[in-house]
Amino acid sequence: MSHTARIRSHRKLRRSASTIAMRAGAACGVLGTLAVAGASGSSANAAEPVTQTLELPTLTADLAARVAQSAEATQQAAANYQLQVERDEAAAKAAKQAKADLAEAKRAEAKRKADEVARRVTAERASRNSGRTTLAAPASSSMATGSAAAVIAFARAQIGDAYVLGASGPNAWDCSSLLQAAFKQAGISLPRVSQDQSTVGTPVSLSNLQPGDILYWGSAGSAYHAALYVGDGKFVGAENPSTGIVEKPFSWSPPTGAVRVL
Repeated sequence: MSHTARIRSHRKLRRSASTIAMRAGAACGVLGTLAVAGASGSSANAAEPVTQTLELPTLTADLAARVAQSAEATQQAAANYQLQVERDEAAAKAAKQAKADLAEAKRAEAKRKADEVARRVTAERASRNSGRTTLAAPASSSMATGSAAAVIAFARAQIGDAYVLGASGPNAWDCSSLLQAAFKQAGISLPRVSQDQSTVGTPVSLSNLQPGDILYWGSAGSAYHAALYVGDGKFVGAENPSTGIVEKPFSWSPPTGAVRVL
């Protein structure tokens, strides 16, 4: 091989080196571009989590609002339930109280009926306290004979028994049942109530009484109390629950009128 051939071959190598260099530069440029693009791509990829992170507060706030609404609804339901429980308890208490009040009202009504005659007698006595008149006592109980004596003896035998409205003996009486039982001893049938007893027989004045006459309080036909005149200005009668069957003077409770059936 000649020197020239070597030189040419050497020159070819230089040109090849230059070409290689140029190619390398181009390659570097391409690689640089790729590197920049890669860097840009990496930067873009790095920014994505930031975008997601920015969206999280919005999602968290919405979730918190829903949780708050749910809690508020739960509290409202609990409050409504408690209110209903309180209403039910109040209704049950009111029903129980109404039942107790009804029972008490029934007891009070029974007592009122038992004390009715006693109250009327007391009221009548009070109304006459300031204007009482002295009544004559024309006859003594010792003067009673025959039927009158039997009636008086029976009435006096019941002194100390109880007064019970509507009772008819043998140990408890009201005013009219005592008279009815006493006159039965003489074979005389009297009406059961004092209103009717005040109209039987013959009316007599209080100044002309005889033992065995029937005394009444109120007006004839609507009398509210009756008793038996026993003489000496006294009478025997079933007065009220507090006194029972007693013998009292006219001054204790002056009668209104009298009738005679013996």
